[in-house]
Amino acid sequence: MPRLFDRVTIAGVGLIGGSLALAARAAGLIGEVVGYGRTEANLQTAQRRGIVDRYSLDAAEAARDADLLLLAVPVKASGAVARACAHTLRPGAVVSDVGSVKQPVVEQVEASLPAGFTFVGAHPIAGTEHSGAAAAFPELFQGSRCILTPGRRSTADAVAKIRALWEGVGMRVDEMDPARHDQVLAWVSHLPHAIAFSTVTALLDADPGMEQFAGSSFRDLTRVAASSAEMWSDIFLDNATQVDAAITQFIAALEAFRRAIAAGDAAQLTTQLLRARAARQLWSPART
Repeated sequence: MPRLFDRVTIAGVGLIGGSLALAARAAGLIGEVVGYGRTEANLQTAQRRGIVDRYSLDAAEAARDADLLLLAVPVKASGAVARACAHTLRPGAVVSDVGSVKQPVVEQVEASLPAGFTFVGAHPIAGTEHSGAAAAFPELFQGSRCILTPGRRSTADAVAKIRALWEGVGMRVDEMDPARHDQVLAWVSHLPHAIAFSTVTALLDADPGMEQFAGSSFRDLTRVAASSAEMWSDIFLDNATQVDAAITQFIAALEAFRRAIAAGDAAQLTTQLLRARAARQLWSPART
């Protein structure tokens, strides 16, 4: 596959941005990579690991003459970082992101960019509970999905390039309206994270010593509670309406489960269990 971008600036060289740089380099999709971030120790790790060629703690300097700016910062910072970088990017450069919330990011970044620049929202649905450049690895995206959310500042050429970038590192790419993306991800990502964080909090309030007896079910359920608090605070607040709707419906389902147990209603409890079990067994093993 031919090179897509000659110079890439990654704002936020963590698990996602760092893994993309490693994978895209290996596939020959990008040339020079410049890192930007707030923590020099993390950027030094990125340079030492070959994720970036060089770095700067100044956003505008890091973005100088780049033909792709990848925003891998907390979602609330996306607009401000795009604004800080815009005047030094190569004319006609493409701006994209990796955020788990799309509608507010698309609105903020499009409002921050001057004429002549295109923005293509993207969300690679891949990750671990670990963060930082030290956690990056090139195989992260293999076989997972990436959702593109083109907006009014997207061009067909820019969308095609961003699609080729994510496909080139092993992802299956879909396109979706930003608002629909946020509704879907509230259920399949944001709600599970809320449950994980809340489960750990509930255990701490009940008796933290019980954790030593936890088996794989508890560990699997709460694995993502080790994720970045800063990042997930932004995600929950930026997608508050959809997250609230998902949590409300989840609470209703959990309450129905609680009522069946409290009433000793084996028939109702079994019905709920069998319905969930049958649905879960139908899902593709690749998504389990």
